[in-house]
Amino acid sequence: MRETGCAVLVGPKGAGKTTLAAAMIARAGAQAAALDAAPEAKEFGTTTEPNFARADYLGEKWTFIDCPGSIELLQSSLDMMEAADVVVVVADPHIERAGGLAHYLQRLADSAIPHLIFVNRLDETETRIRDLMSAMQAHSSRPLVLRQAPIREGGRIVGAVDLVSERAWKYREGAASELIAMPDSTKERERAARAALLDTLADFDDALMEQILEDKAPASEEVYRLMAKELEDDLIVPVVLGSASHGHGVTRLLKLLRHEAPSVDKAAARLKLNGGANVASVIRTIYAPHAGKISIARLFKGSLKDGGAIDGARLSGLLALHGEARNKIDHADAGDVVGLPRFDQLATGDLIVDGAIKKRRAPAALTPLYALAVRAKNEKDDVKLSAALAKIIEEDRSLSTERHGDTGETVLKGQGDVHLRLAGAKLRMRYNVEIATASPKASYRETIKAPADHHARHKKQSGGHGQFADIKVKIKPLGRGEGFRFDEVIHGGSVPRQFIPAVEAGVSEGLTAGPLGFPVVDLAVTLYDGQYHSVDSNEMSFKMAGRQAIREALPGCQPALLEPIYHVVVHTPSAHTSKAHAVLSSRRGQILGFDARQGWPGWDSVTALLPEPGVQDLIIELRSITQGSATFESRFDHYAELHGRDADKIVAERRKEAGG
Repeated sequence: MRETGCAVLVGPKGAGKTTLAAAMIARAGAQAAALDAAPEAKEFGTTTEPNFARADYLGEKWTFIDCPGSIELLQSSLDMMEAADVVVVVADPHIERAGGLAHYLQRLADSAIPHLIFVNRLDETETRIRDLMSAMQAHSSRPLVLRQAPIREGGRIVGAVDLVSERAWKYREGAASELIAMPDSTKERERAARAALLDTLADFDDALMEQILEDKAPASEEVYRLMAKELEDDLIVPVVLGSASHGHGVTRLLKLLRHEAPSVDKAAARLKLNGGANVASVIRTIYAPHAGKISIARLFKGSLKDGGAIDGARLSGLLALHGEARNKIDHADAGDVVGLPRFDQLATGDLIVDGAIKKRRAPAALTPLYALAVRAKNEKDDVKLSAALAKIIEEDRSLSTERHGDTGETVLKGQGDVHLRLAGAKLRMRYNVEIATASPKASYRETIKAPADHHARHKKQSGGHGQFADIKVKIKPLGRGEGFRFDEVIHGGSVPRQFIPAVEAGVSEGLTAGPLGFPVVDLAVTLYDGQYHSVDSNEMSFKMAGRQAIREALPGCQPALLEPIYHVVVHTPSAHTSKAHAVLSSRRGQILGFDARQGWPGWDSVTALLPEPGVQDLIIELRSITQGSATFESRFDHYAELHGRDADKIVAERRKEAGG
């Protein structure tokens, strides 16, 4: 008998994962769990964070983890998938939505995580299973293996035949299916489907291939063994059918998990958790009201005991997780998922090996796709906001913040508009911090197109020692991306050596905002002459002269606005490639080309150069035209001159902000 198993439920929004999780808990005879109990889940009407539940099924312990379906909350699914023995990908039965599986199937294959597909809500459609299998296969690099042939009456699916045992089952509302004789109308399709199953299994087993070639029927026990082995080795993806809301197919799914899902030691080997007798990994961090920080860990080897020690601190209150309930338990065994309260030194990804914490970097988080400038509505909440942001970022690794020095904004980054609105709801509901949001300001710069020779004198007399500095500078434009360069060619001590760094500092300060209102780049300034006073000259005087010189000279140097340009790669299902081209072009993008997305069957990658303002809400439009599937990567590439009405509008807005 296995130690505690862990099955993670993932899939697109609306596929019915939470309904399936609740049905599995009920069918196993476990106490109902309050799923989606978080206040944000109730406000948004969807799963917003993983639900954890425990159940015993036929003498085996299981932890089920139900993950959010929103593509903007994909990070939590990826984190939970890493900890799983097996992942159940819950699929929508509509063929046109099969593309939503790609983000899960491809990443599962890349990490060699055993997984299967549960096609849910089959009572809502008359989709041909053969067509649905073909649509899903287009997004999987592993062969899909249909485990059940549907039984239809009047075009509706009313049961299924197990293609290994060849037993037929008729669905019953809210109850286990009834064993029946296989209908004659199903037999021909069942034979063809079983032959296809055996052919796929034989691709990875020579002995079975020989039996098929010799026209011998393999024993069911041998087929079950091969199904389990090839699932464990991530060679195949079994596909089962059902309707969670009616309880259809749930028992078959539970039995498949019991008999064919790999054990926890296989997951430990996949994660290379080799050392130590007692090994746990922190898979998630949460901050619970009244309880504080809870590190959720999966135990891969050995045991944990309440009252034991972690990093020299006493483990007090080992928690079993079941919906919103967190119940104290005495110990946990290999395979269990438990809560470890109040260990501030633990972070997601860390290992606990024989009581010692081993810092381990979690897999890289998803790249941010959307950002908002945020501030506390009440200035008195600034400190509280910083602390609250740190906590929600620790809970959700795909959130991050960045301080933009040139605009003075704090920018919150995530996976989309819904993701950041959810973050705002958490700040409001959990930490009593209201935030105001706005689109981040683009990082415009300005440069010059003409040289200048300028003489500046700073003189101030106010009793006692005065201030005096006189300098002459030459200013010239540099090539794009060369930045700022300062030189001096002083001869004869016209500017004492100790004051030259002050001139450079003054010039640099003057470049923070040019005539158009933006930082000035790509120019060279050469100090070539000047005068000083033996009493009134000092570093401050020459710094002021440097700043004065650059600010007086720049308006006559033909200032030009520079716009940040990003290198963008849009990944989209091939059926939507032309739409992605149109979206990029409509945002003043320059298309560089497109190609098949490497390792993603049925997907293309479109490469373009895109102005920064076009990147800001790009993900929203891409998802709207691709049923939520498309994504992109971006990085700063270069600055380019911007002219005309767009430039005039940006400069006018900047001057308005500055009160000019």
